[in-house]
Amino acid sequence: MTKHKSPFLWCLFAIGPPNLRAKTAHSRNPVKNEDPMKTLRSLTTAVLFGLIGLGAVTQPAQAELTIRFTDGEIEPMPFAAPDFIAETGGAEEYARNIARVVASDLAGTGLFREIGSEAYISGISSFDAPVAFNDWQAINAQALITGAVQASGDQILVKFRLFDVYSGQPLGDGLQFAGTPGSWRRMAHKVADAVYGRITGEGPYFDSRVVYVAESGPKNQRQKRLAVMDYDGANVSYLTDSSSIVLAPRFSPSGDRILFTSYSSGFPQIYLMDVASLNVRSLGEQPGTMTFAPRFSPDGNTVVFSLERGGNSDIYALDIGSGALSQLTNAPSIETAPSYSPDGSQIVFESDRSGTQQIYVMSAGGGEARRISAGKGRYGTPVWSPRGDMIAFTKQNEGRFHIGVMLTDGGEERLLSASFLDEGPTWAPNGRVIMFMRESAGASGQSTLMSVDISGRNLRAIPTEGAASDPAWSPLLP
Repeated sequence: MTKHKSPFLWCLFAIGPPNLRAKTAHSRNPVKNEDPMKTLRSLTTAVLFGLIGLGAVTQPAQAELTIRFTDGEIEPMPFAAPDFIAETGGAEEYARNIARVVASDLAGTGLFREIGSEAYISGISSFDAPVAFNDWQAINAQALITGAVQASGDQILVKFRLFDVYSGQPLGDGLQFAGTPGSWRRMAHKVADAVYGRITGEGPYFDSRVVYVAESGPKNQRQKRLAVMDYDGANVSYLTDSSSIVLAPRFSPSGDRILFTSYSSGFPQIYLMDVASLNVRSLGEQPGTMTFAPRFSPDGNTVVFSLERGGNSDIYALDIGSGALSQLTNAPSIETAPSYSPDGSQIVFESDRSGTQQIYVMSAGGGEARRISAGKGRYGTPVWSPRGDMIAFTKQNEGRFHIGVMLTDGGEERLLSASFLDEGPTWAPNGRVIMFMRESAGASGQSTLMSVDISGRNLRAIPTEGAASDPAWSPLLP
């Protein structure tokens, strides 16, 4: 087994602007400080909530950093990200690779389109040299990302600036990050997060990890082990071997522990793993019972899960420190898949108490629950958004599986996917992207990880080394 290490030690501070060339005829008032363009922020927020109707958005008379919407379709904002400048010997590979990861992060959102280097008229020769904005305007770049890298011993330093090409002005202050050579991808994700946030006004999510179940072998004899990777599929580490079936891993709010279900005892039981040491211990084990579907409370001190006894499953809460166990539901139906609200006051879960699998919400201390799912079909695996505004779920209806979102009262249900088998949604740290598992049909069918934004746009596969299932997003890395 390979331990997952996080050697990244970083700092950031503002970088002053370089000398800029004279404004062109396309100039407008410069952007002040780090305030994102209001037009772009409102447009991006609207599409992320799925509120953009058909018809073109009127563009301002002067050039703006904008993402266009035409006939309900997004025209991604074109940007350029030349290879960063290597300011010291040995920094060339880092400079090239960091720029490529930044560009990949942004293009992967579906909101941005990179302009390839073959279209460049001029390049960036020095981090502090004046920028030839006319040349970047000529290839229709609206945003320009420049950067530089220094490498010295066991440390690399990365700095970047973001420019609005048509105004010829920086969009916010430049920033600088320092870390170990092994953390270069994290620094690239942090640069991309800063660019994404300044342009869209949304929170970051690139600098995060995903724990999942890595699968191998034929479909009827599948071997499973826990793995963790960067959000984009890179830097895979394996946390367990494949000697026993493992399911449903979940990160703690601080990202230093993982809950999961294992069949190592012959029956499903929940376990707690320390990510740094890989030490594992069982939780909530009760003679003659099975435990499964665990999740942390927002403070990380409590685990809520399902416990099956005598053919009946209910939801329980376990205080990790004291071991105190509390029963939260008491019904003859199947109660499972609990998930806390971000403030810890409520729990959403699935139950068949109405005769079919549906979604309910109750107080975190238990008590009467109210049903919030109201559409046709069966609902399961509900997960509260980290922003607290939505609940993601799996839906089965008319022979198809869907990933969907709804408001916390069950309103405004929106289906984001449809396939032979889609299930198990997990939220990105900013509450704007969802990852889930998709399995193809047939004896040779395999499971893959997919992601989609909450408007239903930008559905794409996440690359993994083999079949993968049960993803769970980490919080932002420290």
